[in-house]
Amino acid sequence: MAMPAKYRDRVASEFGGQMVMTIDTQTRCLLLYPLSTWEVLEKQIQELPSFDPSVKRFQRLTIGYASDLELDGSGRVLLPQTLRDYASLDKKIVLVGQGKKFELWSEEAWMESREAWLAEEAEGDLLASDALKNLAM
Repeated sequence: MAMPAKYRDRVASEFGGQMVMTIDTQTRCLLLYPLSTWEVLEKQIQELPSFDPSVKRFQRLTIGYASDLELDGSGRVLLPQTLRDYASLDKKIVLVGQGKKFELWSEEAWMESREAWLAEEAEGDLLASDALKNLAM
C-alpha cells in the first residue's frame, strides 16, 4: 500500500516510518497505528481483566493480529496476507484518517458502510449516544 503523500512525511519524520496494523473487531477493516501510539494502547489492552471472556477474545484478536509495518523509501508498506484477507482488500482500498490512527477498508466495504451510516444519521439513530450529545461542534 502506498501511503498518501499528505500523511507520508509526517509518518516518516514523527514516527520513523514505524507502524502497527491490526484488525478492527467490530467491522471488517484494519487499524493502522504509529508504533508509539500502539505501544500505549497495547499496554492498556494487556492490563484489562483477562478472566472476562469478552476481554480475552478482544485481546487475542487485537494483539494476536498486530503486525509491525515499516514505511519503505518509496512511501509504501507491505500488508500481511492474513490482514488483507480479513478486510477483503483487493486493488481498490480506502485509507480513512481517525485522529491517532487510520482505518483501511476495501473500497466496496467502505462505500456500503458509509451509506448505511449516513442513512442512520439521517434517521437520527446516532444521536442516542450520551457521548455524542455532549460533544460541542
